Amino acid sequence: MMQEKTKKQEFVPPTKIKQREHLNADALFENIYEQFGNIPEIRSKDSKIEISIADALMSGFAMFSLKVPSLLQFDNKRKDPAECENLKNIYGIQNIPCDSRMREICDEIEPDEYISPIFKVVFRHLQRGKILEPMAFYNGHYLLNLDGTGFFSSKKISSPYCMEKINKKTGEVTYHLQTLGAAIVNPDFKEVIPLCPEMISKQDGTTKNDCERNAAKRFFEQLRKDHPKLPLIINEDALSPNAPHIKELKRYNLRFILCVKPGDHDFLFNFVDDAVKNNRTNEFEFEDKDNSDVIHRFQILNQVPLNRSNQDVLVNFIQYWEYSKKADKVTYHDTWVTDFTLTEKNAYTIMRGGRARWKIENETFNTLKNQGYNLGHNYGLGKQYLSTIFVMLMMLAFLVDQIQQLCSVLFRSVWNKLGSKKALWESIRAYFKSFIVKSMEEILIALLYGITAQPLEEVINSYDSSQTIA
Repeated sequence: MMQEKTKKQEFVPPTKIKQREHLNADALFENIYEQFGNIPEIRSKDSKIEISIADALMSGFAMFSLKVPSLLQFDNKRKDPAECENLKNIYGIQNIPCDSRMREICDEIEPDEYISPIFKVVFRHLQRGKILEPMAFYNGHYLLNLDGTGFFSSKKISSPYCMEKINKKTGEVTYHLQTLGAAIVNPDFKEVIPLCPEMISKQDGTTKNDCERNAAKRFFEQLRKDHPKLPLIINEDALSPNAPHIKELKRYNLRFILCVKPGDHDFLFNFVDDAVKNNRTNEFEFEDKDNSDVIHRFQILNQVPLNRSNQDVLVNFIQYWEYSKKADKVTYHDTWVTDFTLTEKNAYTIMRGGRARWKIENETFNTLKNQGYNLGHNYGLGKQYLSTIFVMLMMLAFLVDQIQQLCSVLFRSVWNKLGSKKALWESIRAYFKSFIVKSMEEILIALLYGITAQPLEEVINSYDSSQTIA
């Protein structure tokens, strides 16, 4: 007995979830493309220009936004009519460049002059939308984590901007590039707000390797140009607390919480030990309000000289132990210096700020390297700015994603339904390839509510059988 055909149901679009006007993905994509369109043409007027600068940069951005693992795979999208249409509809790209053409164009774009300002534009939308305010950490200040990470290393290929590491035994040269990443974090938030990174690479006209300390100087200068009045607390690892660096922080009106280790600061720790012997430190403990097994123990001392050579540079010292009563042992221990005057009332908060330093490594670098953005994959070095452009476009795509995670109910609902970011990115790419859509919002709504499946037989029967198969 033949099964009766089920009546095909029409798809009734659900009521749209209200999106923030300037902070939804589609609005941000449009804004970013508009900013790319403002970049002046640098190519010769005599040359035939088929691909605009905006299309080349937006193609790179779309590659990271869609989490496409390679330029070759992104290049294949040019050959798919549906994906070409979606790149135009969602990202505004009019002419998609091939992989080599994208590299050629992006290599010529000066990143600090033309890409860096776009981060500020997006950041202003966050401020105007009052999204940033809940992330304030202490006394109206935002916690800004800084750290360096490598994203390229090779013994065979290099660019003029690559730094060199020479093996003293073999003389073998390793070429590498790093970036100084920065992100606003809060211990109570999963999300981070990345700022424009500062490259750690050979600078124009120099032969010497760059370093994280010099990159930080450049970063602070640009930071205060972009955000002259933004109240910030710089949170860094144990390589940072030295006198020149702290003076730079004060010069730019930046507060700080910096990790310190005994091996690097013998004078400081000996000064504290002497203060302990003379009962000049304040030591106290209390039980965690949410977990009675955990005891928080503190030792604080204000106005401590940083080191023997710079006794005029005074910092405030905090040492912390997390103790488990059940295990009868210390489960965590660390020390920091800060310019905030320490008291029993604020020591716990300052400690939480110091411990949140891991968010730059885990929530930022680990995410970029292992959750689809592919930081560390060589998309191209170029002769001038290509590698820097790709890192900035990647960070810009990450910023948009973090904004969606922070303030888009639709994005969070789809993420929650699918259970993981990996599943979310895979599903977005699948819908992007399978359907012609008008916006990213349409894809997310379809993923959230589902689409009525159409039997493949009906699709096949709808084909024109007279057509010749190529």
